[in-house]
Amino acid sequence: MANKIEFKNTIVNVGDTIRVHQNIKEDKKERSQVFEGIVIAIKGKAEGKSITVRRIATGNIGVERIWPINTPHITKVEVKRKGKVKRAKLYYLRKRIGKKATRVKKGITNKTQEKEEVKVEKKPINEKKTSEKKTDNKK
Repeated sequence: MANKIEFKNTIVNVGDTIRVHQNIKEDKKERSQVFEGIVIAIKGKAEGKSITVRRIATGNIGVERIWPINTPHITKVEVKRKGKVKRAKLYYLRKRIGKKATRVKKGITNKTQEKEEVKVEKKPINEKKTSEKKTDNKK
């Protein structure tokens, strides 16, 4: 199974939120279109790999796009957020609605951030509490 791909020195895994920049030709004009979503599947081998990206459009409608990796129309792929998943295909996100459809655990981008030690300084307590008790002994 293909769990990750490399596109122009950018490594993309299943579960990542990415932005795909695509060139579109309309008549004599050429423009760039951006599609941002979660990678739910990577299929194929070697040059035949394709990537499926899903996003939630207005009105809670899910939109999926499938691109072959070696297409000349894709100019740039940006990883917006790393995702940590235990599956190779995230087709179960299709059944979810709203915020749950985009909920994937956040992954740590750098391994150096993984084991940051936080030092807490302990201040010695020098103050002693003195309390005076007033007692009335009446017999």
